[in-house]
Amino acid sequence: MAKRAYSPKEVISKTYKTLPWGEKWSGPFGFVPTNEIWFISGASASGKSSFVMQLAKELANYGLVLYGSYEEGISQSFKDRINLFKMKEVQGRFRVVTDDTYNELIERLAKPKSPRFVIVDSFQVAGWTYEQAKSLIARFPSKSFIFISQEYKGQPMGKAAVRLRYIAGMKVRVVGYKAFCQGRFTGDPGSYYTVWEEGIIRTSNNVAGHEPEKRNDDG
Repeated sequence: MAKRAYSPKEVISKTYKTLPWGEKWSGPFGFVPTNEIWFISGASASGKSSFVMQLAKELANYGLVLYGSYEEGISQSFKDRINLFKMKEVQGRFRVVTDDTYNELIERLAKPKSPRFVIVDSFQVAGWTYEQAKSLIARFPSKSFIFISQEYKGQPMGKAAVRLRYIAGMKVRVVGYKAFCQGRFTGDPGSYYTVWEEGIIRTSNNVAGHEPEKRNDDG
């Protein structure tokens, strides 16, 4: 049986629910569909982990967030980040798992009132294949999956991550405590989300002779 083909009129008539966030987020990222796929990458100590936690807190305003902390677990640095960004303020809409298998995650997401936003940190440590990630996305089309990726020489680490980046509508790269949107919903071209303002200053040429302050952020 042949698959359906859409006319231009049908495509134009389709509507999508988007995140109703303010200018702080819509400026650099635009108005993103609530079920979009995110791919976030960045070198170690770039501010990536802090950005992901800030994003998680913002998304908690719109639904339950599940943070798969596969890479860090519940470590001291993770705990410090929870405190730093006051995640207790979204206590009822934010949950953390550390060792769900792929099948266990599917079982969790299939339950009523399951998380709307799923963060996988990191894709490499989770150990999934590209096919598994794509299957998960197809199985839960109303959910948003946010994949966090390690980098090697400025590129996503591993072929599976490179392929996954291609299908993500929201591609974000964190560099020097700035989160740049490289996806389909870019708001103001050239703009970025400020992860840590003091970190940007300390890592720029504006403050000569200062070493960047060490922060509890390994990503």
